[in-house]
Amino acid sequence: MAKLYFYYASMNAGKSSTLLQADFNYRERGMRTSLWTADLDIRSEGMVRSRIGLEADAHRYTPQTDIWSAIMAAHLAEPLDAVLIDEAQFLTKEQVWQCARLADEAAIPVVCYGLRTDFQGELFPGSAALLGIADKLVELKGVCHCGRKATMNLRVDETGAAVREGAQTEVGGNERYVALCRKHFSEALAATR
Repeated sequence: MAKLYFYYASMNAGKSSTLLQADFNYRERGMRTSLWTADLDIRSEGMVRSRIGLEADAHRYTPQTDIWSAIMAAHLAEPLDAVLIDEAQFLTKEQVWQCARLADEAAIPVVCYGLRTDFQGELFPGSAALLGIADKLVELKGVCHCGRKATMNLRVDETGAAVREGAQTEVGGNERYVALCRKHFSEALAATR
C-alpha cells in the first residue's frame, strides 16, 4: 500500500541529501522516480541540491501546478515507483491533498521533505497540511550550536542579528538562516527587543 510521507526538520538537517539518497536507492534497484522542487527557490535552477554537493534534476512546481495531473500524465506514459518532493513546505493545501490522492488512488508512494516552521515559529501551509494528513511523519534531526536538537529557523540580517518581522518566505541559505534549539531561538529574538 502506497503512503504519503512527510520528512520534516529545521534548516541544515539534511532533508535534500536524504531525498537524493532515497532517489539513488530507488534508481539503483531499477525503479523510476519523479523529483519535484519549488519554483520559488531560484537558486535550485530546476535541481534538488544538497549542501554536501549531491544534486539531481527535478520538475518545478508553483502554487498553480496541478501535481495530480502532471504526475499522472508521466505515470501513464511510464509507470512511476515513487514521487519525491523537496521544499514541501511550499505546497498548497490542495497540492498536499493531490499528493495523498496519488498514494491512495494511483498507488504511488509520495515522499515529501520540508521545513515544519518559518522564522517566526509558525507552520507553513504545506507543512500544516502534511502534518495533518500524511500517513507517516519522520523528523530529521538538525543540531543547534549548543548540541541540542535544532527545531527552529532563525532569520538573520547581514550582520547576523535576528529578524523578527517580514514575509513568511524569503529564499536564503546559511547567510539568512540559522538552525537553533527553541531556547537559543527565543534568546536571539529577545535580544532584538
